[in-house]
Parts: sequence; C-alpha cells; structure tokens
Amino acid sequence: MLSLPAKQTRMQRTSLTIFLVMMMAGLFSAAVAQPPSSKPSMQLRVDHATVCASELEPMRQALASVGLATDYGGPHASVTHMALLGFEDGSYLELIAPQKPGEFEGSGWAKLMARDAGACAWAVGAADIKAEAARLKNLGIEIEGPNPGSRKRPDGKVVEWETARIGPGTPGATLPFIIQDHTPRDLRVRPSASVKGSGLTGIEVVVLGVKDMDAAIALFRKAYGWSAPSIEEHKEFGAKMAHFSGTPVMLAAPLDQGSWLTRRLQDFGESPVAYLLGTTDPGAASKRYGLTAQTRWFGRNVGWFDSGKLKTVKLAVIAP
Repeated sequence: MLSLPAKQTRMQRTSLTIFLVMMMAGLFSAAVAQPPSSKPSMQLRVDHATVCASELEPMRQALASVGLATDYGGPHASVTHMALLGFEDGSYLELIAPQKPGEFEGSGWAKLMARDAGACAWAVGAADIKAEAARLKNLGIEIEGPNPGSRKRPDGKVVEWETARIGPGTPGATLPFIIQDHTPRDLRVRPSASVKGSGLTGIEVVVLGVKDMDAAIALFRKAYGWSAPSIEEHKEFGAKMAHFSGTPVMLAAPLDQGSWLTRRLQDFGESPVAYLLGTTDPGAASKRYGLTAQTRWFGRNVGWFDSGKLKTVKLAVIAP
C-alpha cells in the first residue's frame, strides 16, 4: 500500500472537515427554513342533504312545483320514509318524513320533522367508516356509531349502509354524518328524470346555521385540517358568513337578535339552513327554474328558487 506524505494527509483531512461542516450547516439552514409539516387538508364531497317534513307528499309537491320532481325511495327500517332528487354527480336531496303522520319518535330528527324544519342534515361518504370515526375520535370529537341502516325500495330491493354521527346535536347538524354503503350505491341513488339535461350538477354547498362562528370555524379546522375561511356579511340573508374555499361548507351566524336565523337557531339549534346546487349553465338554470333574489356570495352568483312555493326550504343555484 502506498502511503501519502504527512502534509498531504493533513490537507485532505482539513478539506474533509471543512466539507462536513459546510454540509451540516446547509442541512441545519434547510431545516430552519422549512416549516413543520401541517396536518393534511381533507376534501369533502356531499353524499346527500336532507329536508325534514311532517308529511312527505306536500314536500314532494312543493319541489315539483318549482320543476324538481322527486322519486319515491321507500320506507326506512325505522319510522321514516323518503323521496329523493338524484343528480348527475351522485349526490342527492333527500326528503324525509314519518311513515305514519304524527309518529316521529325513533328518529334522530323527530323535532325537526314535527315542525317542518326544512333543511336539517347532511352527509359525506366514507370508504372505511370505522377508520374515519376512529380518526375523528382521536382528535377529541364526539362520535356515535357506526350503526346499520336500511331502506326498502318500491321495487322490493333492500338498500343497506352504516352511518356515524360526528359532533354534538342531531346527525349532520354541523359536522356531516358519515355513511358507507353495504349494497351497490346505484341502488341507493340514481339521477332523477326531472333534472336530466337541466345543467344542475348536484349539491355543491351546504349553508350551516351556527351560534358561535369562531367555535364552528375551529371545529371544522380541527376535524379536516382546513385553512382559515373567507368572511363576508350578507344583510339580505341576515348573516355573517364564512366559506372554506374549495369545500362544500359555508357557515352563517345571525347579524342581529331579531333575524330569521336567530329564531331558527332558538327553535332547532345548529343545523343546515340552505342548500346550493351546482350548475354548468347559470343562465339556463335561471331561466328554466325562474330563479329570483340574485345575490353574490364569495365571488359567485347565487339565485334562489321560489321561497313562496318551497315554504320552509331554502334552495338556490350557485354559479361556477
């Protein structure tokens, strides 16, 4: 083996030492420059949104009167039955009421049905409901379930699923309840004939009535890792509103103690108060459905279905 002169060996050692020091300094600087990774932001997609009524047929007639004819979906295994308005994106609007008029007990939405609350709940799908429930529980969020559910369609086929309630209140009051199918999903929902070719794509936004805006914002950010929302005031809606960009969630807190939203929160607690449908052609949708009371929320145009015909249901179309 050849030996290097002592002077050259010392020079190589010095160069190696300088290189290692510079390398470690660079790694340290990079570590300081990079912020710690944040909790990943979760995307939510509305599975369905629910309208509670004391009787099913009057609500179906109200929807049909504005051009949104629903399909009868059949009785649940509990005390309720339903009709639905299915959209091309797979989401649907569910109308739910007791099978026998006046018999509400046994449903999580008994009070809301009894008083024709209108919008009352929303749900998101889960590929693994138990894993999602465990994730939320580990964050300190209240969970009930998963519990089985089913519905018998008019053709005799039985649809089965599991659901879990997230957070306080009735299922889907603020945080969405989660649902996982155990039968093919197209048994549960298909696009309704009344909206085919209409340009309506599905339930794009759920507007949630909340008492404490800051607390509600913190709850959603805790559950899903979202960035801070945009805030606007809309006097025509009587609410201070927050929207988490890129999500289906808008929050609405009353601007004053005499507003309709204050009264609703007193009567029913926190819950959805309106649903906004997506569209590929806002002009055509406005003309076809006679949308009125056009307003602008978070840079997007919103047009409302006839509130006189829909009574307790606040339903609108939001432009892309």
